[in-house]
Amino acid sequence: MLGSGDLTSNLSRQSEPSPSESITPRVLTILSHVIEKLVARNDKLVDDMDKKLDGVSSGLARVGKSLNVFHGVRAPNISIVKYLERLYKYTSCSPSCFVVGYVYIDRLTHKHPDSLVISLNVHRLLVTSVMVASKMLDDVHYNNAFYARVGGVSNAELNRLEMEFLFLLDFGVMVSSRVFESYCSHLEREMMINGASQRIERAIVSNAVDDVTELSVEDTQSSSPPQGMV
Repeated sequence: MLGSGDLTSNLSRQSEPSPSESITPRVLTILSHVIEKLVARNDKLVDDMDKKLDGVSSGLARVGKSLNVFHGVRAPNISIVKYLERLYKYTSCSPSCFVVGYVYIDRLTHKHPDSLVISLNVHRLLVTSVMVASKMLDDVHYNNAFYARVGGVSNAELNRLEMEFLFLLDFGVMVSSRVFESYCSHLEREMMINGASQRIERAIVSNAVDDVTELSVEDTQSSSPPQGMV
């Protein structure tokens, strides 16, 4: 489905799954703003390295390779905010999944500080992290095949990304309520710095956030969308 590495064209070719009827949560706006800043800063860092190397080698060759599996051939045209909105619209995952997904990505950057979240890998990191968070938090969630269809990657690729993601995290997918709250506060402060005061929806399934046993890395064979949730 994504042999060329073009996530954008893959999204446009796929038939649309049925959207959930809901209001877009504020966390998507806040999170997209924070991640866009991070990606812009890291892209500039890579570009600056390219200029210093003056064509001798790519700036990407000078950063860590831990996140290379998440790299596409080129950056998708779909914006981060639109991609997050798409994930929320079609998967019906709880807003808290996006905060926990951000916690996972932040943990990755701390465990592998030489690797950067950039425009080439951010979309695949987002769909993978949100899917894993949904398995941890939501009592009912779609399977890998459906997330792959929504996210614009093949089912086989998303299965591979999920496994790589978990190993990079050393399977550290537990997020306590205290950590969850601290990340919510951090994201809200980021918005305040930029002159916008918004609060993140705090609804979270407290009995699921620490339950690592709900995580599944089962390989789903069919790439067609599921008829129902699992």
